[in-house]
Amino acid sequence: MLPFETPAPAGVYLRYGKRAFDVFGSLLALLLSAPLLAVLALLIRLESRGPVFYKSVRIGRGGRAFTFYKLRSMVKDADRKRNAVAHMNEADGPVFKIARDPRITRIGRFLRSTSLDEIPQFFNVLIGDMSFVGPRPPIPGEVSQYEPWQLRRLDVRPGITCLWQISGRSRIGFQEWMRLDLEYIRHRSLRLDAEILLRTIPAVLSREGAY
Repeated sequence: MLPFETPAPAGVYLRYGKRAFDVFGSLLALLLSAPLLAVLALLIRLESRGPVFYKSVRIGRGGRAFTFYKLRSMVKDADRKRNAVAHMNEADGPVFKIARDPRITRIGRFLRSTSLDEIPQFFNVLIGDMSFVGPRPPIPGEVSQYEPWQLRRLDVRPGITCLWQISGRSRIGFQEWMRLDLEYIRHRSLRLDAEILLRTIPAVLSREGAY
């Protein structure tokens, strides 16, 4: 791969506007989604025992670990059962993904296919761990297997949506996923963020590559 240099934030948007949009946008999103979140929480609890929210450690900007939130879409203690389904992994590289993961609950499958399980990440955006747009946050085990050039995706805040999210998600190979993230970092701007956000809506509705 050609040498890559992460450009320093330039312009009002990258230095101030992007974070301001994240704060006000996430506050609004949390307020508007609160009734829906309450209904989904009830459905999760009715179907299976365990917490409503799933918490995991993810790696953010500069390699800093943070607590990542989602609505729980799997059975309780699913992480402890990962070895039992490791042979079913369908992703390449260090990523672990199964299209028909047996640990996923019925409501969880709906949450994942519609991306509603991502709603709690608005809180991650609000407190500054994430941004609306940026590379998806990896788990520590994935980062430990990165090649040096892939670590450059940690130069910016991770995001809820990104070029990978609107380009097929899980149907895209790992190397192409990494390339898209670096492409975003190289060209990030107000225009690119707006384009990604607008294209995220039809991408989520199509459910392409969502699992």
